[in-house]
Amino acid sequence: MQDEPLHPVAGASVLIAGASGGLGSQLAAELDRRGAVLTLVARRSDRLDAVPAAGARLATDLRSPDGCERAIESTIDHGGRLDMVINAVGVVAFGAVADLSIDAMEELFLTNTFVPIMLARAAAGRIEPGGAIVNISGVIAEQNLPGMAAYGASKAALRSFDEAIRREFRRSKVRVLDARPPHTETGLADRAIEGETPRFAAGLSPAAVAVAICDALEAGVTDLPSSSF
Repeated sequence: MQDEPLHPVAGASVLIAGASGGLGSQLAAELDRRGAVLTLVARRSDRLDAVPAAGARLATDLRSPDGCERAIESTIDHGGRLDMVINAVGVVAFGAVADLSIDAMEELFLTNTFVPIMLARAAAGRIEPGGAIVNISGVIAEQNLPGMAAYGASKAALRSFDEAIRREFRRSKVRVLDARPPHTETGLADRAIEGETPRFAAGLSPAAVAVAICDALEAGVTDLPSSSF
């Protein structure tokens, strides 16, 4: 018999940023199955409409403070409160750093690092005690690789941010979970903003990764390294 979760998501008002992506959509489906009240956010409304989960939908660009504020407000309007923020937004670029454009570097850090920072800032003081923030830095944050240096740095910066805000949010009884799944078949690598996609070994199933993250969320885990998947 499975133990009851310490922090059940059933009835929780959850914001999923990047909900239309390969992992975000699976997180939405899994949290919907577990009874969460979802607010799904992504840039394109057509892709949001295809997410297999019930919930409010908001098409907005989170790469601005106003977009992040709108996402938080929409979640509170829909769910009556804010219990959890799950950030599944991300972009990738490949190639030697000498060949990477400044525009690509800026986009990597804006999306992978600054969006989670701005969402956490917008959620501060609004998220309920006992709630949680989930960021997905990924295995690249544990060991960076040539040809992915700027991308890896943007994710390592996110992991470092999570380590610090975990202590800041502890005062308000809000947990911060940093998840670092190995390569996952989300399709992100095929949509690189720059550079040629290298060959990868077969990755994990996004559905399986979503289950592992949701299990950790309900168990009260605050660090989910690659070895846990």
